[in-house]
Amino acid sequence: MFFRKCTILALCSLCVAVLCLGLTPPAASATPDPTEQLRPFVKKVTDTLTDPGLKTLPKKEQAARLVVLVRERFDFREMSKRVLGQQWRKLDAPEQDRFENLLTDLLQYAYVGRVEEYSGQTVEFVQQRIRGQRAEVQTLLVDKEKSIPVSYIMLLQGDKWMAYDIVVEGVSLVRNYMEQFSEILRKDGYAGLLRQMEEKIQQFERETKRT
Repeated sequence: MFFRKCTILALCSLCVAVLCLGLTPPAASATPDPTEQLRPFVKKVTDTLTDPGLKTLPKKEQAARLVVLVRERFDFREMSKRVLGQQWRKLDAPEQDRFENLLTDLLQYAYVGRVEEYSGQTVEFVQQRIRGQRAEVQTLLVDKEKSIPVSYIMLLQGDKWMAYDIVVEGVSLVRNYMEQFSEILRKDGYAGLLRQMEEKIQQFERETKRT
């Protein structure tokens, strides 16, 4: 079953991505400071989530608006490559584009109907690790009742840090999808995976039109 892990927590984790990566080497051309890059992005996301006008839009438009915004700091292509694993290298560029688009659509529809569940959760920074071009930022997603550990896995692309995975309470979003897709690939092949993804998108579309 697709997206059994995609709850409001995943939405908040994906959208409220306040990343604190303050380690920079003493070299003249220092590594960009992700905190300074992401502060305006996070403000934009939280402003969007708390905008009363967002909830007046059709749910499909709500989700599409958030996906466009999240693209500023989330690399769906890197995520697609890691989710698909070895199969990714067998695809030509147009096929890779197609898979990335399908995965993005699935993520978008998975969050349809979740926007109204956002209730002002905040993010607290815990610690960070940077190893070369890769970084992990450990945070807590906090509301009135509990705090949930959320880690962001990122790559430095040029002068910009981009997230490609989120780990919520030890569960990796990428690994979760990878395990589901690997099982489908084993049973039905790549064509079968695409067919199931397209069918799931169509199901989401029908459900969205009814709301």
